[in-house]
Amino acid sequence: MTTKIEWTDKTWNPITGCSPISEGCKNCYAERMTKRLAGRYGYPKDEPFKVVFHPDRVNKPSRWVKPRKIFAVSMGDLFHDDVQFEWQYKIFEAMAMARHHTFMVLTKRSKNMAKVMPDIWFHLGRNYDGLNFPLPNVIGMVTAENQKRAEERIPDLLKSPFAVRGVSVEPMLGPVDLVPYLLTTGSFEPQWIEERGLDWVICGGESGPGARPMHPDWVVSLRDQCKATSTPFFFKQWGEWIDWIQASACKWSNKTPQTPSYKGRLIGSLSDRNGPMFDGKAFATKCIDQQIYCRVGKKKSGRLLDGKKWSQFPEVDNGL
Repeated sequence: MTTKIEWTDKTWNPITGCSPISEGCKNCYAERMTKRLAGRYGYPKDEPFKVVFHPDRVNKPSRWVKPRKIFAVSMGDLFHDDVQFEWQYKIFEAMAMARHHTFMVLTKRSKNMAKVMPDIWFHLGRNYDGLNFPLPNVIGMVTAENQKRAEERIPDLLKSPFAVRGVSVEPMLGPVDLVPYLLTTGSFEPQWIEERGLDWVICGGESGPGARPMHPDWVVSLRDQCKATSTPFFFKQWGEWIDWIQASACKWSNKTPQTPSYKGRLIGSLSDRNGPMFDGKAFATKCIDQQIYCRVGKKKSGRLLDGKKWSQFPEVDNGL
């Protein structure tokens, strides 16, 4: 189906459903959406976020003639404990049969991914002649919402057989140092691991109910790490919250306060539901570690970083 996710053209969900596994799952958009779809479109009425396989959706990409970037299993996790190997195999088989597309597979369950992928390629190679493995049109990715999860998941990704590998730092919940993974030593085994690190980095703040702010310094640092190592960087969004200094510089703001205030009272270390006045409107504020954020919404916060959009993609050879 079509999507508003900035780094993909379509989403494809032959599997839906998941369960929380880490900090980034707290405000899961997919779980929130399934509650609205409960009892419809294949989502169980009583347990809409239950892991379900939808065999009727497996071959959809082959019917899409125009080459597209496709986010596979955006409403779940392909490597969830409840996903059977047979389902995973059929999904990768469908990707192999639609090599004019580029598929992105994103997981938080990196250990499951690293364990199962060699078997998937082995069985595909045994059943199909003339295919190159790993499939050149599949980007394997992990989520790393903070440094702890980066150190936990990225090594598993770098041990996994993918022609292209990426990390999604979204929602970004803290500073993340990716330098060790952007410049690897090639010490991983087995031999099909090339002497390279990550091929792509996505970064984004959180949006929707309960969204948590993202410090601008975290984003700048990550962007600079990618620039220094010539790694493609995609900045997806600031999210629900934006630093008040950034907010005051936005085009929609025609009232720039010297200091964030509400009704004449300065906002220092306090949090207040009403904050600086921008364009005649007082936005909610939150103060974290002496940094004041305004809740302006995803649309107003946008995706500009240092005045430009960062929409870089890795090179993908579809093997055609």
